[in-house]
Amino acid sequence: MADIAATGSPSIAASPKAAADNAALHRMIFVGLAATLLVLPFIPVIGYPFFLMKVLCFALFACAFNLMLGYGGLLSFGHAAYFGLASYVSAYTAKHWGLTPELSILLGTASGAVLGFAFGSLAIRRQGIYFAMITLALAQMVFFFSLQTPRFTGGEDGIQAVPRNNLFGLIPLGSDTATYYLVAAVFLAGVALIYRVIHSPFGQVLKAIRDNEARAISLGYRVNQYKLAVFVLSATLAGLAGSMKAVAVQLASLTDVHWSMSGEVVLMTLVGGMGTVFGPIIGAAVIISMQNFLAGLGAWVTVVQGVIFVVCVLIFREGIVGVIAKWIKRPL
Repeated sequence: MADIAATGSPSIAASPKAAADNAALHRMIFVGLAATLLVLPFIPVIGYPFFLMKVLCFALFACAFNLMLGYGGLLSFGHAAYFGLASYVSAYTAKHWGLTPELSILLGTASGAVLGFAFGSLAIRRQGIYFAMITLALAQMVFFFSLQTPRFTGGEDGIQAVPRNNLFGLIPLGSDTATYYLVAAVFLAGVALIYRVIHSPFGQVLKAIRDNEARAISLGYRVNQYKLAVFVLSATLAGLAGSMKAVAVQLASLTDVHWSMSGEVVLMTLVGGMGTVFGPIIGAAVIISMQNFLAGLGAWVTVVQGVIFVVCVLIFREGIVGVIAKWIKRPL
């Protein structure tokens, strides 16, 4: 199981007392995370709400991807499709239909779920590299669709100046700070949902399928149904992240559906720690911070990211949080 692997000690995960201690530690981390998000906008240098919103959106995106890869064992090279399409749907409905933020976000999330079900139904028929290549090919179809339908996506210009209408028709989101707290609340809810899924019986079956699919089949589990379920759930949460990003950043563009976006979310997950709950959050913060604070380097930012990726793979194979979890002998 992933929790056992993260600690490096089966006895820790098997002990009821250790399980209770792990749950208490995770509750403390969630409380600390919520408190940190509450005060972050008031901290100089990093307290820029626009930057923080972007980090949180991509952190949720990475957590959604990690749910499928780290716990379901399914490597997708096309997760940008759900993130990007949801971003377009949310931006379009907010700007051209005048919908309130919660409705545009819900519609964007639903579009990610529908697309995830359609693509997942095809992709789960194959395994390994064939599965990955199918997801990449399907995602490229979404990219070319976005490129060739400028009436919907704005083409290469994207959908700009997405309005932030009043939340529920009552709460104004005109300021970045107000929108930040909305994004933070949705982010925490999304991570809490992922945590609950991972530690549910459904999550335990996913880990069993990831570790030994043949044995799971022999035990009578309908493996393809579990794979499709986690695929759709991951795509839905990726759509939620994309929808929030469109409202927060007020832009939906071709970058959101480009193959490089799928590569970035893989990088975030591996740098933070695949198969850990909180690793993708750290990974997203590291990658987005690099892109923001090293923007003066131009294209060299990509080179720096590549160097960090190589170092993590060669030296910190468990990722940042994975190394910490191994050191404290507690799953994170």
